[in-house]
Amino acid sequence: MPKSEVQPEFLELLENHTVIQGRDVSFTCVVNHLQSYKVAWMKYDSKAILAINTHMIAQNPRLSVTHNGHNTWKLHVTNVQPNDSGTYMCQVNTDPMRSQTGYMSVVIPPDIMDLDDSADLLTAKENSDLRLRCRATGTPKPVVTWRREDGRNITLRTEHGVQRVKSYEGEQLHLAGILRQEMGSYLCIASNGVPPTVSKRYYVNVRFKPLIKVSNQLVAAPANSDVVLHCYVESWPKALNTWYRDDGMKLLSDEKHDLAEVPLNDYAYRLKLTISRLNRDDFGSYTCSAENLLGKTEGTIRLQEMHLAKTTSVPIRHNSEFIDRYGSKKQMERKSKHHGFGREGGSLSKNSENMGHATPVLRRNSLNALTDVTVKKSKVSSYPAPAPAPAHSTPTQLSVQNSVMSLQHSRLNCVGLMFAFLVIVISSS
Repeated sequence: MPKSEVQPEFLELLENHTVIQGRDVSFTCVVNHLQSYKVAWMKYDSKAILAINTHMIAQNPRLSVTHNGHNTWKLHVTNVQPNDSGTYMCQVNTDPMRSQTGYMSVVIPPDIMDLDDSADLLTAKENSDLRLRCRATGTPKPVVTWRREDGRNITLRTEHGVQRVKSYEGEQLHLAGILRQEMGSYLCIASNGVPPTVSKRYYVNVRFKPLIKVSNQLVAAPANSDVVLHCYVESWPKALNTWYRDDGMKLLSDEKHDLAEVPLNDYAYRLKLTISRLNRDDFGSYTCSAENLLGKTEGTIRLQEMHLAKTTSVPIRHNSEFIDRYGSKKQMERKSKHHGFGREGGSLSKNSENMGHATPVLRRNSLNALTDVTVKKSKVSSYPAPAPAPAHSTPTQLSVQNSVMSLQHSRLNCVGLMFAFLVIVISSS
């Protein structure tokens, strides 16, 4: 060809592709000034020519070439497979040959293999060892991680001690000296950056003899009431549970007794015995029993009658407080409402005169002064002075008695004065 002729040139680089297995992909080759030259596609790794222009050379139905009628050629690969990975070349048959290359990487999502020696349901005896195996395939090679489905830690026991971790990386998970608390679902998770991430569930069971705990071994309840007895049970495999009376009679659910089981977790549950309308025959001992292939355990509860105390009424005593004429506070029981105050009630009795207690009262008459002096000489009463009666009330018994006493004292005083006067007159004569 003449040297003055314009040579073909590539306008764009051939791109690289990372393709998930089963997807479709295309390489685009753009050439200007092609003239009478031809575009060819080849697999560089194998040196195999795939197509020239739009004519397919390779006998592969998943490969095809299209041309837009101008300067663009495309190589299409459908349902990409792992062996499609490699370097692809777009070349023009000039002299020397011109070409450009692009790389296709086929990735495969992870997949977990089914192993003959591993199953979805795994069982081990308590304090023994258990190994979980999980093998995954994919491109690139997947990373296998173990986690507990409930989010709890995984317990790893080695000669160096006990370690608790959220996750463990590796195809094998060794559970040494496994305990009942470690039973449950474990997840094997495989990922390699290619979606989707996959997981497999392994359910681990731990076999052990039943265990019974009784929190309240003595229960008291009154007659004619309902009572509930509780037994806490741990067992796997699940135990056969039974309630017995102290005479050995097995209890069944009926109108009198209600038997129930409340699950707490994978291996623990609570037994409930409800006894309705307690009577004298219901009091005594009750035994809860749990039995599986590894053994039998029992727990006993003593039910006794509760005697309720009878309530009695206490009379209420009302106290009144007052201040006597000496300014001291005193309290007196108020038993009835009468005029005046006394030792036995609201009024003074007739015998109160002989007790040597009197209350000074001033009278509005000509003998007030003499009466007041006489009364003051008497023994001071320890009782307070009664409140004055209202103007419209009738005279009380105390007022009448005081009036009579005042009149008698006045007469005696007059006789005494007259006698003294006579003695003086006789003496002077």
